[in-house]
Amino acid sequence: MQKDEVISPLPVYASTFEGWDDPKRSAFPLQLFGFHYKSRTHSSYGNIDVLQTSCRQEVWINPVDAQKRGIANGDMVRVFNDRGEVRIAAKVTPRILPGVSAMGQGAWHDADMTGDKIDHGACVNTLTTQRPSPLAKGNPQHTNLVEIEKV
Repeated sequence: MQKDEVISPLPVYASTFEGWDDPKRSAFPLQLFGFHYKSRTHSSYGNIDVLQTSCRQEVWINPVDAQKRGIANGDMVRVFNDRGEVRIAAKVTPRILPGVSAMGQGAWHDADMTGDKIDHGACVNTLTTQRPSPLAKGNPQHTNLVEIEKV
């Protein structure tokens, strides 16, 4: 923590980088969250074929946002921001709010780093900043702005 930073013992709103009020929203209008995925413990077990087949890596997107982008359930999409790009299947679901998207964390990075650098493993860290989150000073997997387009 920096000298003048504090962690409040009471619940407070803390504006964050790449939050709902960030100017970057004009280019990257969707908030991206990472969540613990049902087939992995972080990245452990990510190489087990039966788990990969039964629980494929997907990006969740609300039907309102998907319709605006011409995306149907199961379509391959590119999720990107100014830090990177992943290719992943879309899961169109009303179980996520409009303006928000989510990906399971722990997927293995799979990109040609000497070529196009597109991550075909769909690792959420490809899209995540290395800056610690303003409130908890931890991994900022919930403070990422992205755009999603059909491939």
